[in-house]
Amino acid sequence: MRLCNRTVLAVILAGTALFLPAQAPQSATQRPTAAQVPNLTVDTDPVRSPDAGPGPASGPLQKEGKEGYVLRTDVEEVVLNATVVSGGQIVQDLKKDDFEVYEDGVKQTILSFQHNDLPVSMGLVIDNSGSMYKKRPAVNQAAVDLVQASNPQDQAFVVNFSDEAFIDQDFTNDISKLRDGLSHIDSRGGTALYDAVVASADKMATDAKRPKQVLILITDGEDNASSMNLEQTIRRLQQLSGPTIYTIGLLFGDEMDRGEVRRARRALELLSTETGGMAFFPRSISQVDEIAGEVARDIRTQYTLGYRSTKPTTVPGFRRVSVIARKGTSKLDVRTRTGYFPVNRPTKQAATVANP
Repeated sequence: MRLCNRTVLAVILAGTALFLPAQAPQSATQRPTAAQVPNLTVDTDPVRSPDAGPGPASGPLQKEGKEGYVLRTDVEEVVLNATVVSGGQIVQDLKKDDFEVYEDGVKQTILSFQHNDLPVSMGLVIDNSGSMYKKRPAVNQAAVDLVQASNPQDQAFVVNFSDEAFIDQDFTNDISKLRDGLSHIDSRGGTALYDAVVASADKMATDAKRPKQVLILITDGEDNASSMNLEQTIRRLQQLSGPTIYTIGLLFGDEMDRGEVRRARRALELLSTETGGMAFFPRSISQVDEIAGEVARDIRTQYTLGYRSTKPTTVPGFRRVSVIARKGTSKLDVRTRTGYFPVNRPTKQAATVANP
């Protein structure tokens, strides 16, 4: 009898839920915390579901007036930002025909090609844990210098994180506002690095307005407070067609043992490699500003390639991507994201109008 009553109650509650108003979405400027970052088995806010549709980074490049190329989301097209290097030097004189793109080993047709300094949506994700207290002034100055060396049309936001992550400045190109956001130093607690990266990538997917998305992650230790692990974090970034991540690991000094340094270095390298960025490991705090300049140059000299996959979006699973670039007979080194998960959106049907 008790089981029957519970069943009836469940049916009543389910029916009632159909008439309840939908919960308002979380504010973009609300401070995400480590506790709010969901387990990947429960797809809830603040991390956007990859099934809910892609962010601005997922659409194709299309010509629009004199402004260059912008991103559209009405047609499924995979967009790759690629840095080409030869002998440690960035190669900037390649043409469309110098590139080949492969998805799961199948050659793709490149539909769009750009090598302009496209505006960037940038997230400055800075470790604010206790061990960073003395390093923050130099780190903050390097972050400001990086923004100043970037495209004037770039927009950036600031996330400071320890065991929680706070958006201390929303998207802006006002240097004084970014400097104020970086100055919110309250170095304490642990390092919820993965949660901060996912929350920042989610914000980028929903709020970014520039054609390219980049996260600059600066930390001095390994993650010790996140609800996600490294593999879950990378998968979520791939599901979101997430931003390119440049990491700066301040792993010098005697604050960590060799095992901690090795794990921290591996994590930062994987976050960068899987998303097409670079990982830097300066030997002293004085080198951070120089690295910031190198990151700014790397972002501004990328090639942007677009293609439409030969595989239908209805086919699930991870798509591995590779880009080959040649100059004459010489094969060059290319950095780009390693792949993506397709977003299967329902086909839009035109409405029919009955004749009167």
